[in-house]
Amino acid sequence: MSKIELATKNAPSAIGPYSQAIEANGLLFCSGQIAIDPATGALAEGGVEAQAEQCCKNVAALLEARGLSTDAVVKTTVFITNMADFGKVNEIYAKYFTAPYPARSCVGVASLPKGALVEVEVIAAL
Repeated sequence: MSKIELATKNAPSAIGPYSQAIEANGLLFCSGQIAIDPATGALAEGGVEAQAEQCCKNVAALLEARGLSTDAVVKTTVFITNMADFGKVNEIYAKYFTAPYPARSCVGVASLPKGALVEVEVIAAL
């Protein structure tokens, strides 16, 4: 199996020993995106809605770097620090992912890097 690393300045740089995305076996595996604005390096302000929006923008930027759109996504995982925000995150998510929706998991977590409230990772078909 060969792996090809994908990187773009239009999404936040990795903040640890991982790649923004890896292409392998006809799939693109995108690392989880928190709400960091790639232009400023700052976490999006404005609550969970603003953070969910930035997460989705970051995911879209990774996909666009490979010539894809969110229509290519087959699986997503959403991590949120407060399950009471599930509905708010869904509203933003639905602006980026349309029917037929990708398969999805939503996981409540105790915390996320940099104090983020939400994180989104995706797998897309090439």
